[in-house]
Amino acid sequence: MAATKARGKCLHRPARLLVFPLLDLELEFMARFCELTGKGPRKGSRIWRSGKPKKQGGIGTHVTGITKRRFLPNLQRVKAVVNGEVRYIRVAASAIKKGLVVKAPKRFWKKPEAKS
Repeated sequence: MAATKARGKCLHRPARLLVFPLLDLELEFMARFCELTGKGPRKGSRIWRSGKPKKQGGIGTHVTGITKRRFLPNLQRVKAVVNGEVRYIRVAASAIKKGLVVKAPKRFWKKPEAKS
């Protein structure tokens, strides 16, 4: 189902997550978006040039083609503590480096075996 816009509002409402209870910050779950910083894909272009640069003794380079492309964020799937419970979230590597993610503690206990 495609998300369509009417009067500036998205009709498709993804699930919400309360990330920082003190700041009352809510984020929506979407593909290729960081759940903490909101980083998403950016538009860009791939530029082809031909010719010899003037610094190297040529007459200069010329643009021969431009193709649209997308720059995707470096998203990582991390097990973190969110609202007091351990769950997986997709966050940008920059958010992990900044210390925005509270990682889940290591689990040393074993699950009890099922009786058959």
